[in-house]
Amino acid sequence: MMDSVGVYGFCGCTAKNKVKCDSRWEITASEMAPTSAYSSPARSLGDTGVTPLSPSHTVNDADPNVSEQQAFLVVVAVDFGTTSSGYAYSFTKEPECIHVMRRWEGGDPGVSNQKTPTTILLTPERKFHSFGYAARDFYHDLDPNEAKQWLYLEKFKMKLHTTGDLTMDTDLMAANGKKIKALEIFAYALRYFKEQALKELSDQTGSEFENSDVRWVITVPAIWKQPAKQFMRQAAYQAGLASPENAEQLIIALEPEAASIYCRKLRLHQMIELSSKAAVNGYSASDTVGAGFAQAKEHIRRNRQSRTFLVENVIGEIWSELEEGDKYVVVDSGGGTVDLTVHQIRLPEGHLKELYKATGGPYGSLGVDYEFEKLLCKIFGEDFIEQFKIKRPAAWVDLMIAFESRKRAAAPDRTNPLNITLPFSFIDYYKKFRGHSVEHALRKSNVDFVKWSSQGMLRMSPDAMNALFKPTIDSIIEHLRDLFQKPEVSTVKFLFLVGGFAEAPLLQQAVHAAFGDQCRIIIPQDVGLTILKGAVLFGLDPTVIKVRRSPLTYGVGVLNRYVEGKHPPEKLLVKDGTRWCTDVFDKFISADQSVALGELVKRSYTPAKPSQLVIVINIYSSELDNVSFITDPGVKKCGTLRLDLTGASGTAVPTRREIQTLMQFGDTEIKAMAVDIATSKSVKVGIDFLNY
Repeated sequence: MMDSVGVYGFCGCTAKNKVKCDSRWEITASEMAPTSAYSSPARSLGDTGVTPLSPSHTVNDADPNVSEQQAFLVVVAVDFGTTSSGYAYSFTKEPECIHVMRRWEGGDPGVSNQKTPTTILLTPERKFHSFGYAARDFYHDLDPNEAKQWLYLEKFKMKLHTTGDLTMDTDLMAANGKKIKALEIFAYALRYFKEQALKELSDQTGSEFENSDVRWVITVPAIWKQPAKQFMRQAAYQAGLASPENAEQLIIALEPEAASIYCRKLRLHQMIELSSKAAVNGYSASDTVGAGFAQAKEHIRRNRQSRTFLVENVIGEIWSELEEGDKYVVVDSGGGTVDLTVHQIRLPEGHLKELYKATGGPYGSLGVDYEFEKLLCKIFGEDFIEQFKIKRPAAWVDLMIAFESRKRAAAPDRTNPLNITLPFSFIDYYKKFRGHSVEHALRKSNVDFVKWSSQGMLRMSPDAMNALFKPTIDSIIEHLRDLFQKPEVSTVKFLFLVGGFAEAPLLQQAVHAAFGDQCRIIIPQDVGLTILKGAVLFGLDPTVIKVRRSPLTYGVGVLNRYVEGKHPPEKLLVKDGTRWCTDVFDKFISADQSVALGELVKRSYTPAKPSQLVIVINIYSSELDNVSFITDPGVKKCGTLRLDLTGASGTAVPTRREIQTLMQFGDTEIKAMAVDIATSKSVKVGIDFLNY
């Protein structure tokens, strides 16, 4: 779907319908007159660009570009998480059976998870060595001096969310401070999951399983922007899951959407309700908040005989109480981000409609880790912690593993302290660094709620641990409060709390306290696997979400006939005696606009010369709806649309060519296709948000 593009020569033409499209940015801003953030490219280059012939917004029931669907034998979904990852699959002939991957070797005390840590280890020669528990354990066992040569990375997915100028060349930093290309790491990780899944499928079916038989689904946060989604697709291509020529083999699924799809199927015995006073599945609301949630999970674990989950091919019992048009919120709280989506059920099929654009932010459980690191800096000094992470990277990983185990034991009603083991190398290195003991540092610090235990542990009071959660949980609650103020979100019936962080009793209690009187709060069993199972269902039927909301306003820069008094004088461009207004924002779609699946935005363009082989059109975006010019505040260039006309015209080149472009905004990724009207031949089209 997405070709790598560079900017090729100019596009220009004569006017038709009094609208022209600005499509060239070869000149840098520093070479142009500094009248605004974006000086007019048309003014600078003296060329009027390609012409949109017939701007129109149409709704089609089906995407005409989708021909006969390729027949896949199995759908494999990869939940590539910030802290943990995993895969699940379903054979297309048995869609009601979802198989979760084999249990991983290794694991942590106090942490029950069918997924594996998102950790990767490369050799000193930068070759892939291992992933998950295997990577972490091998790295831990290395000699400290040898470990400095190896490249160990964890929780690296957040880089795609936090990097504003993400490119194919974006770097990640390993624990030893060395840099490596992010694309390489993501491709290594996805290749590992591909190999594991194909091996398991081959073992299960008794014959070699081919990658061509698999439809792959990769989950990403709904709040990710287009460059991050494209980056993940490019990494999957590099890993061999699919290819640009067979792009349909890979689907990008939005994490809260996947959770929503699965939650539709829930039976009463598959969920825990926090907000009802009546007992559900033998557990009342007071039981399930806090310590009782652990009992509920144990009950579930004992009753689960296998890794295969049966999904009823009907709408679950939870929807028996829903009427046409009822609304619900999915709160996907993971390791890195929290994603909020609002859906409406369409009966009787159970199709879903998005009511408000996805929102959220970096409020995942990593925030608790950052607070712990800040606490350590306060006690031992930021200079020491920074040095320790570089000089003893494996020991730092050990310390954070110890904290993770204790973090999961935090609960609202806990009274006894939590002990966190400090690695010996931490105690030893601190003494060499400072000249006094760790115990001395704790006594001298003004942190009363953390004490030193003679067993070599930090002893934290429950209040101290709860305080580490507070900033992150407060951000989630505040974001939810803002969401509940929106008219589209009033009268919400259910709130589904999903994702790994949803297991935290402190988060459950906070959500229950804030919203328990407004809607019913539901936590699916195996809450950490909800997205994974929903992603498989999405791969089996990608059309289940019928209506989405556009997160941004998208459009291109065009030239309109200049109207005195309406258009600013500085936008006037005179070309061949005709007065044009330059930099006009031609809107494809508005932020938060409803877009149906298969809905197409059509634009027609004419090349400057009949023999021209490439048209490159710049795409602009804004979070605002009311945009007039591409130079308005908040409008930025976000990508390119490249039309490759080679091979589309046949033998005879017509004197005037019209290229109709169809863009689709109702899917999880923006898609484009084009056709040469004169010949009815497809035009190769690339839409690129990474390399523009």
